Amino acid sequence: MPDRDPPLPSVPQSRNVPKKRTRLSLVWFIPIVAAIVGAWVAVTRVLSEGPKITIVFRSAEGLEAGKTKIHYNGVDIGTVTDIRLSEDHQRVITTVQMAPKTQGFLVEDTKFWVVRPRISGANVTGLGTLISGAYIGAEIGSSKETKSDFVALETPPVITGDIPGRFFILKTPDLGSLDTGTPIYFRRLQVGQVASYELDKDGKNLTVKVFVRTPYDQYVNPDTRFWHASGIDVSLSASGLTVQTQSVLSILIGGIAFETAATDPALPPAEENAVFRLFANRAQAFNPPPRNPQTYQVIFKDSVRGLAPGAPVEFRGIPVGEVTDVRAQVDLKTFEFSVPVIIQVDAQRLGVKIMDLKPGENFEAMRRKMIDSLVSHGVRAQLKTGNLLTGAVYVSLDFFPGAPPATVDWSQKPVQLPTTPGQLEATEATVENIIKKLDKMPLQEIGDNLRKAIADLDLTIVSARGTLVSAQGTLDNTSNLTGPNSVQIQQLGDTLREVSRAARSLRVLADYLERHPEALIRGKTGEAK
Repeated sequence: MPDRDPPLPSVPQSRNVPKKRTRLSLVWFIPIVAAIVGAWVAVTRVLSEGPKITIVFRSAEGLEAGKTKIHYNGVDIGTVTDIRLSEDHQRVITTVQMAPKTQGFLVEDTKFWVVRPRISGANVTGLGTLISGAYIGAEIGSSKETKSDFVALETPPVITGDIPGRFFILKTPDLGSLDTGTPIYFRRLQVGQVASYELDKDGKNLTVKVFVRTPYDQYVNPDTRFWHASGIDVSLSASGLTVQTQSVLSILIGGIAFETAATDPALPPAEENAVFRLFANRAQAFNPPPRNPQTYQVIFKDSVRGLAPGAPVEFRGIPVGEVTDVRAQVDLKTFEFSVPVIIQVDAQRLGVKIMDLKPGENFEAMRRKMIDSLVSHGVRAQLKTGNLLTGAVYVSLDFFPGAPPATVDWSQKPVQLPTTPGQLEATEATVENIIKKLDKMPLQEIGDNLRKAIADLDLTIVSARGTLVSAQGTLDNTSNLTGPNSVQIQQLGDTLREVSRAARSLRVLADYLERHPEALIRGKTGEAK
């Protein structure tokens, strides 16, 4: 029997084994790292860039894309990247790339403007741009609303930064020499400046915005008065010559002054943006307000040259009102020319005291009674010269006892007061009367008598000339008698010498008798026997 084969060893069952993946090649490592780095750089750059904004300007003068910077307190916070015209070609639109972390600057009341060399009022700014070129200035607002589109200011704001103080609004019909940057004075100390001004929509007034620094803003209260202090305020009027100024700077560029009247109790400071009136001068600013103004009309037939609205009205030298209007009129019946002058009288405002006025008494009735009494006693309105240099005149109310009687018609509107001719007209009337009297004089007869008197005077002069000749001969004879070699002069000299010797002997005798009075009886002692 054949031998059995030995059993074969067991073979493990086969299975599919997946092929192991090979490692990434080193060739791919560098591109992957470069891509990661590029992505990181791109993300970092995007995250590091600030926001983009647009600023609209009237002109691109001085601006240059890629070079013009935006400065805030001397720090660059952005760069102009693009400049283009608007669709209507009227404006310039600039795109600005802001610096990182400037999102908080871009709010509703943030302001931008172009900084160039500028002289405004007392300020000289932007001189550094002569070397570095123009740049865009910025003032960060305090609003909470964000904004990315802005319109640049035409002129830089005068007050920038966090300067403590307050703004106030002034209303004036005339800007005068004011400009942005014009100084403001308080007791001749510069305490602020004009920030801006604009014409009102109705065209009647201007709105001037001024800034007063701390601590001087506390002296502005509701009773404060502002007035023009521009240059040298020279006023030539019927009141005389007035010269006022605040400082040398105000003479050159003008200014505004303010002052607060003393009140008891003291008023609290005025609020921010409080509105005040800007007066022409200090006198108008502190002129007391009208209390009970009354309007009257006075009609003059003489010249009113030199009389203008604002001229004073005086009663016996005391100001009681002012002229408000001067016009002319012609009577078509008589063709007589006259000038009605409207005056406003407010005696109480100017300090005229009314005595013995009982409480509750009708003041209007008392006023009419007083005017009637004054007119009946000769009070008339007259034009008088107030200033010889300028020829300005004013209306004077005074007593004229010789004036014709007159009454006041209270039904007229305005009430007419009687007048009397002015000084010039009175002088002309006097001269005219003198001329009339001269015309009545017999000038021909006076001339004939004068010629006869002159002829008689000639005869008298001839006779006097002969008398003078005779007198001259007499004087010549006298001169011969009194000449230096005449006999009479020599005899007179001898006589005078004899008299001199006799006088000398008498003087000696008198001296001896004074010392020896006994000599009259005994004789002179020591005589020879």
